[in-house]
Amino acid sequence: MVSLQKGQKVSLKKSDGKRLSRLMVGLGWDAKEQKSGFFSRLFGNSDNFDCDASVFLCQGGKLVDKDDIVYFGNLEHRSKAVKHMGDNLTGEGEGDDEQIFVNLDEMPERYDKLIFVVNIYHAVDRKQHFGMINNAYIRIIDPDSREELCRFNLTEDYTDMLSMIAGEVYRRGDEWKFNAVGNGTKDTGLSELAKRFA
Repeated sequence: MVSLQKGQKVSLKKSDGKRLSRLMVGLGWDAKEQKSGFFSRLFGNSDNFDCDASVFLCQGGKLVDKDDIVYFGNLEHRSKAVKHMGDNLTGEGEGDDEQIFVNLDEMPERYDKLIFVVNIYHAVDRKQHFGMINNAYIRIIDPDSREELCRFNLTEDYTDMLSMIAGEVYRRGDEWKFNAVGNGTKDTGLSELAKRFA
């Protein structure tokens, strides 16, 4: 398993060096313990910390169609190449909070980049931001062997950030690579995030 730093890129291959035909992207996070009482009501708390992972399927590096967004309201791409395993409403429990499966062999040729993002549902109303989250990560798994191929721990201070561009899987010739992005944004929802790549 390769542990990545921000901005690092890695080729996606099986541990024996063979081409990867499928992958699973796992995203995880934990809500920090917040002080209770008056100040938690004033400055927000971690109750019902609902983070949503989504993926933008891009053509020429751009998101050109709203149907190319796979998220909790559109769990499977029309190509059948990308499938979201459903929404985790709290972030509680061990392991990945949300998982997205990608069949690279079934990916239509026109798509050259998949951008994985996470946003906090109703972050402004709930006075929540990514500075209130611990242990956030994105990882790539070979679903055939269940081996973790690479992991990027999001360790920056994301105070006041409402959304996160976690990483991207992109095509270079006949090879797929992963780029550890880890950029926080103040986009209040998925539609605002999507505009960045349109």
